[in-house]
Amino acid sequence: MIDLYYWTTPNGHKVTMFLEEAGLPYRIIPIDIGKGDQFTPDFLRISPNNRIPAIVDNKPANGGKPISVFESGAILLYLAEKTGKFIPSDLAGRAEVLQWLFWQMGGLGPMAGQNHHFRNYAVEKIAYAIDRYVNETNRLYGVLNKRLADRAFVAGKDYSIADMASYPWTVSHERQGQNLDDFPHLKRWFEAIRARPGTVAAYARVKEVNPDSGKPMSEAEKKILFGQTAAVVR
Repeated sequence: MIDLYYWTTPNGHKVTMFLEEAGLPYRIIPIDIGKGDQFTPDFLRISPNNRIPAIVDNKPANGGKPISVFESGAILLYLAEKTGKFIPSDLAGRAEVLQWLFWQMGGLGPMAGQNHHFRNYAVEKIAYAIDRYVNETNRLYGVLNKRLADRAFVAGKDYSIADMASYPWTVSHERQGQNLDDFPHLKRWFEAIRARPGTVAAYARVKEVNPDSGKPMSEAEKKILFGQTAAVVR
């Protein structure tokens, strides 16, 4: 059984997508980041960066003690290696998946995240910051669109953790100031993944866990989420 410490964010969805696709039994432990659950000592022992998602694998492949993993990319890689699914076994195929997984972790996720913040949440609307992150998100969409011009999925013909990592960060394309019609290959990929039963099942968990998902963030939630310092992890 996998214990999944989860909230309804793009990074959280990556892991539910994998677990549903792989058919692994899991239990969701909600971490309401708008209420500050991510700062509790119990959670910090599992995720010292006070971010979701995190997992505890109670039955690791080696039969040893439970293993905890934080950071969504590390979790996807851990689960892929545990199950032998959604990552190729050959060296070249594995390299293809890993470089695009890291591309998402270092590029698409952080840039789209800053886009969301300055475009939708920042009290002061700073034109330079909005343009910077909207344009960089647009560039990254262009990179992904070009990559998908001659292949079904990001790392080739097979669905992989590279796709699971990137898809949730394109779901909010409208809030990022992006039009999928400008990226036909990405749009085709997006619609194919959206229709997968594993994706449908993963996103069905959203309202189950967080009935308020999609509603405007309160000022109290913004205060908790934005402007954190080292004090929150002491």
